[in-house]
Amino acid sequence: MAGPISIPNLRQHDVLRLSHLTRDDVLALFKTARAMKADPSKFSEALKGRSIAMLFEKPSLRTRVSFEVGIHRLGAQAVYLDHSETRLGERETVADYGHNLERWVDAIVARVYKQTVLEEMAAASKVPVVNALSDLFHPCQALADFMTLQEKRTELKGLRLAYVGDGNNVCHSLMELGAILGAHVTALTPAGRDPTASVLEECRAIGAKTGSQLKVTHDLADIAGHDAVYTDVWVSMGQGSETDRIRKLFKPFQVNAALMKKAAAGTKQTPLFMHCLPAHRGSEVTDEVIDSPASIVFDQAENRMHAQMALLLHMLRD
Repeated sequence: MAGPISIPNLRQHDVLRLSHLTRDDVLALFKTARAMKADPSKFSEALKGRSIAMLFEKPSLRTRVSFEVGIHRLGAQAVYLDHSETRLGERETVADYGHNLERWVDAIVARVYKQTVLEEMAAASKVPVVNALSDLFHPCQALADFMTLQEKRTELKGLRLAYVGDGNNVCHSLMELGAILGAHVTALTPAGRDPTASVLEECRAIGAKTGSQLKVTHDLADIAGHDAVYTDVWVSMGQGSETDRIRKLFKPFQVNAALMKKAAAGTKQTPLFMHCLPAHRGSEVTDEVIDSPASIVFDQAENRMHAQMALLLHMLRD
């Protein structure tokens, strides 16, 4: 196969978040992902002989399967390491763990509870580390999301995305990538559940250079005029349960037919519905929305694999 366009900001770089990438970097990554999606056979030996460790503290369907199958399709070997019982850093230090892995594998993919664990692993290891989810960021999800939006809406610059719910890791990465691409992201959250202030400030600094507008609001009337509406579970995995107090706080932010109708005000096309899954049907979203023709949740899920394959290829291929 012919080599993909070079992305120096990915070659042997850690991807713990997306802030080090440019708009051109991301669009080049999407171009490779689309080529892989169109004809995966052309990339079947792209990473032949490489081995990639997959460290999972949290259970997963989409992340594990999309990475494991994608790595196989690139001709590489995936080594799954289950840390659901023993957290990274408990049996031996994270640094020692990273020093060991760098002697055997070419990259590390880690789905963890704490961003600090990823940072410690990356600092200790000479091979690149990919954040497959942490408490602060979910970069691979955001890449798949905007790749899907590009497929559905073509132009990302100026696109208007409304995120409804908790200002969590998914919200952070959507704002970050939206800022890089020049898209406008509105985070509609209950009071007290805003995105992390320092992350928002960093994203706005990026957006100031690309023309992106990032807004955080508690007023659901601000959902009007968006091209897509995105939501996530009200309580992230490992952060507690959906108590009566949480349900009462978030209930007005449920994405239902009425809210989607409000989002459509002033738009020329029906807003798309997005969710990173798994969805708690009847909580953050109703069946009539997630099963509607406007829902692209399974396109997002599919594109996790293609975006991640492109990411690994650009990180590791000579």
